[in-house]
Amino acid sequence: MRRDRKASPQEEKPDNKLKNVEYQFINELKSVPVFLSLEENKSYLNELFADCSDFVIREFQIEGGISAILFFVDGMVNTQFANEAMKSLMILEGKEQLLDRIIEMTLPVSQTQQTDNYSDMLLSVLSGDAGLIVEGNNQALLMGIRGMEKRAINEPETESVVRGPREGFVENLRTNTSMIRRKLKTPHLKMKHMTIGRESNTSTVITYMDDIVDPAIVKEVLGRMEKIDVDAVLDSGYIEEFIQDSTYSPFPQIQYTERPDMVAAALLQGKVGILVDGTPFALLVPFVFTDILQSSEDYYERFQISSLIRLLRYFFLIISLLTPGLYVAITTFHQDLLPTSLLLSVAAAREAIPFPAVVEALIMEVTFEALREAGIRLPKTIGSAVSILGALVVGQAAVQAGIVSAPMVIIVSLTGIASFTIPRFNGAIAIRMLRFPIIIAASIFGMFGIMITLMVIIGHMANLRSFGIPYLSPLGPLSVADLKDTAVRPPIWLNKNRPSYMPVQDSKRMGDQLSDEIMKDSGQTGEHIPHDKKENDTE
Repeated sequence: MRRDRKASPQEEKPDNKLKNVEYQFINELKSVPVFLSLEENKSYLNELFADCSDFVIREFQIEGGISAILFFVDGMVNTQFANEAMKSLMILEGKEQLLDRIIEMTLPVSQTQQTDNYSDMLLSVLSGDAGLIVEGNNQALLMGIRGMEKRAINEPETESVVRGPREGFVENLRTNTSMIRRKLKTPHLKMKHMTIGRESNTSTVITYMDDIVDPAIVKEVLGRMEKIDVDAVLDSGYIEEFIQDSTYSPFPQIQYTERPDMVAAALLQGKVGILVDGTPFALLVPFVFTDILQSSEDYYERFQISSLIRLLRYFFLIISLLTPGLYVAITTFHQDLLPTSLLLSVAAAREAIPFPAVVEALIMEVTFEALREAGIRLPKTIGSAVSILGALVVGQAAVQAGIVSAPMVIIVSLTGIASFTIPRFNGAIAIRMLRFPIIIAASIFGMFGIMITLMVIIGHMANLRSFGIPYLSPLGPLSVADLKDTAVRPPIWLNKNRPSYMPVQDSKRMGDQLSDEIMKDSGQTGEHIPHDKKENDTE
């Protein structure tokens, strides 16, 4: 993440530093101290930020004739607070030269920090803080008066729910950490800061519950993050590809989400969250396959409907993965599996089609994926209309032209709808990609090709790990206690323990006094519950 470079003999002298400002990354400026001379500091800053029109250096005098400079990046600082700070120094309560006294008696700023080198100073200033250097001090004062424009908090677009919180992460790191802190109001919620990227110097936060999470997982996450050495991190997707266990696997091993409630729930399970400045998507590790088919809304609705919806997702997952391949295998090799009437109908529909079933399936699948991608990239006002109308028009025209058969259009449409039921977008992408090798295997070996491909996929998944956790947990290795919250969702009071496949310090997540009392007394009609009865009540 950071590259340290030994200072050359010329850099050991301040005079030479002023004459030749050479550095590759900001971290290398740790060897450059803040000078005692205000003029030297001003000259050095001017050389560092030459041709930077957004960098502002404001020279002024503290009351009593003490020279000082205030410097910041225009657009990233709240200028009203900056003016108030200068006003306090210039005309209200000046006459102080030592930074400690200025902090204690003069500046109306709550967040302040001192630094003695240019690396830490520039990282802070380029992140939105304002710097203050006073004549005769070899330290700079950093003031937390950030005022950058940011997107308002609104509902997540990729994880919409009918019932549940409507707030989602934004691109501001501190706003995101505050939303998690509002969910988990405890000192056990830890947030470790880390800077990644040689040129971007992107701020990241690793968050976890120190009384729940396994310290080995936290250590592993921090170790992988510290080894990232790249010029820039512009989104959490960069970090995901660096720290995931199996890069070439189509299955996601790290979960991303826009929802603070999802992050809070994951931290309470013993997972670790990674927040990246500049993106609304947080990362969660470890991640298992069953998480792909679970949504935060499952725990906000009654468990009966949530269980039915989960079973529906598993069913449509199978349809999304296997339906095109089964159609190709049956129409090519296993026609005897179809009832006679259905077989005659399919044969009549394919009679004038010049392509074999596999080519027909690939044409329609590729066309459907193209229409889906076009609908995403077009403006929202016309994107959905174009994708739906395009699918209808293209499908109907292809059938009338005799390029594809009507059953194939139905199969591909059903497959596309089924893939939309998967809550995790990265999981749905994996299923969409695996659909193509299954189609090809079905066209060559029929049902045997589908079975062999499925065995290879399941074997690959069984071999995957996410930060040491088996990817098929709790199915493989089998954990019977955790199966109750896999394909179905039990009542919340039955989830008394955290998942056993997650190594945690405290496996107990709730008490059982209330649930035991309700079951013992048979609810509100129980004979042990007193009911006040008023006789002769005329009202």
